[in-house]
Amino acid sequence: MFSMKWTKIVITSCCFFSMLTALSQSPVNFGVKGGLNLTFFKVTEAQFGNNIETEVGYYGGVFADFEVDEFVSIQPEILYISLTDFQFVNAPIYAKFRLSDRLDFLAGPSLNYFFDFFNNKLKVRGDIATAYNLSDHLNLHMKFVLGFNEVAPNGLFIGAGYKF
Repeated sequence: MFSMKWTKIVITSCCFFSMLTALSQSPVNFGVKGGLNLTFFKVTEAQFGNNIETEVGYYGGVFADFEVDEFVSIQPEILYISLTDFQFVNAPIYAKFRLSDRLDFLAGPSLNYFFDFFNNKLKVRGDIATAYNLSDHLNLHMKFVLGFNEVAPNGLFIGAGYKF
């Protein structure tokens, strides 16, 4: 008989492959995006408590948009982020909701691989975003990234995307 661990693995694998099969049959759009990144670090200042420090950087990367129906899609991304002192890769997987002809709302988890930390290089964060579509191909977007601990800081991304 299967143990509980193997049962969970089989169920998770079936769900994952079902989702991939459904997404592979839906219309797919690809694009590029980039812009400005503001990252907020909590730094403890001895007896004064927490102090928020901000670093400014840039980001750029690619995305795919898998249409589920006319109002919902799944949008995975791979972004390279560079700040003054470190670089990392951000890979969010968004559920994207069309609110109007021009406005989209996106939310989902993001995996982050930090190149400059010695331990715990992989972090999970939560993203919420909005995109304003200037045309069928060009959008302006903003997202807020919520880090779940000090080493995965919060961030604000402001940029543009181009869908091919």
